[in-house]
Amino acid sequence: MSARLLIVWHSRTGAAEQMAQALAEGAAATLAEMAAADQVAVARQPATLASADDLLHADGYLFCAPENLATVSGEMKAFFDRCYYPVLDRLAGRPYALAVSAGSDGSGAARQMARICAGWRLQAVGDPLIVNLGAQTPAQILAPKKIGTLARTECMNLGGLMAATLALSQTG
Repeated sequence: MSARLLIVWHSRTGAAEQMAQALAEGAAATLAEMAAADQVAVARQPATLASADDLLHADGYLFCAPENLATVSGEMKAFFDRCYYPVLDRLAGRPYALAVSAGSDGSGAARQMARICAGWRLQAVGDPLIVNLGAQTPAQILAPKKIGTLARTECMNLGGLMAATLALSQTG
């Protein structure tokens, strides 16, 4: 039986969407390198469409969203609000990781999502990945974003870590 890695993401200006894509690519590359592509399925789901059922049918999670006004974006928070109680006490022990796109900080969104995941009793596989894009003016904040090579590599590494964690859990 294969495991399922679910990447739930939301993006306003493109950065978090690119991060979610890199997370998925990193997961796929690691699974190919481990010859474990048949052991872990990788799925990406926008936060606006993700459901409690999606969470229940996954074995590990990557949550990726922008920080807005020192908290997680509204659509990602709505996903957590919509799904929190239907899966409460049903996900305990499953691994997760966080990725946040931010203008300069990102820690508020990371803390907020980590508290929600702690309530679900998920197990963090590492510290949140925060990609700071330096957007400080209204025009910069609203402009479409492109993540850099380093951020893309960090996302791929995090996706690979999650995929390897799930693949290794399947072998023993």
